Amino acid sequence: MIRSELIQKIADENPHLYQRDVERIVNTIFEEITEAMAKGNRVELRGFGAFSVKKREARTGRNPRTGAAVEVEEKHVPFFKTGKLLRDRLNGND
Repeated sequence: MIRSELIQKIADENPHLYQRDVERIVNTIFEEITEAMAKGNRVELRGFGAFSVKKREARTGRNPRTGAAVEVEEKHVPFFKTGKLLRDRLNGND
């Protein structure tokens, strides 16, 4: 599902809301999650999962084409851990 499909589904299920308002709500949610993670905070949506940021240390990698050693800088990457309800639903344990 892409963002526009999510917006359309929410708008269809809530006919009392204008689509532009639903779009603004969805965009605001994503922006808040992004801003919190950019500050290094964890974002938890109960039953769905938790977004956090993990630090990857600097390391020596390999160029897959040439095999030459390449220095890879330290970086921060997004991480998502599913919540119990989502995990159970995916595994058919409704």
